[in-house]
Amino acid sequence: MAFREINAKMVEATVTPGQRLFSQRGAMLAYRGEVSFTPNTAGGQGGIMSMIGRRVADEDTPLMTVEGSGTVLFGHGGHHIQVIQLSGDTLYVEADRLLAFEGTLQQGTMFLGSQGGVMGMVRGQVSGQGLFTTTLKGHGAVAVMAHGGVIEIPITPQRPVHVDPQAYVAHHGEVRNKLSTALGWRDMVGRGSGEAFQLELSGSGAVYVQASEEKL
Repeated sequence: MAFREINAKMVEATVTPGQRLFSQRGAMLAYRGEVSFTPNTAGGQGGIMSMIGRRVADEDTPLMTVEGSGTVLFGHGGHHIQVIQLSGDTLYVEADRLLAFEGTLQQGTMFLGSQGGVMGMVRGQVSGQGLFTTTLKGHGAVAVMAHGGVIEIPITPQRPVHVDPQAYVAHHGEVRNKLSTALGWRDMVGRGSGEAFQLELSGSGAVYVQASEEKL
């Protein structure tokens, strides 16, 4: 794994020749060795379509390409950092929650409505998150940011998980999402989280939930 957790708010990444990391701009805290940081204009491993997808979604989060030989300390805004290891599956995560990820992962963009239909679109509007979300697929590690700590909750076919949309950080696996409401539409006016909305995740995988509903 390229990332080693130093504490709850900082990770150390090992950079080796011939391998790349991608990080959010401004995430580098310190580094040792011969390491270079260059702005990435091709949208990571996803190419130009990934970059266009982020711009359409108003999620044009700048990435830096990290190369060379050495170690880098990453952190951002004092946010809690969670390292997730992917073994061939796909991680769905908001672009502004990405701190850094290995270049072995293929980056893309998914329209939330493709999983949740119209309710997936509503989820994006209600939670303040974009209608698009970033996908990372393959074998490698990802460091994501959240407020107040993160817990990983397993999702099994026999036991779907219901999450407050604003507490949602990311999920992976063969998972379907659907936004449900516990109140009538008239009762939901002015309510953007809590008991009014529940994001139901079903299938096989895991969801990462943050302790605070504060948006990054």
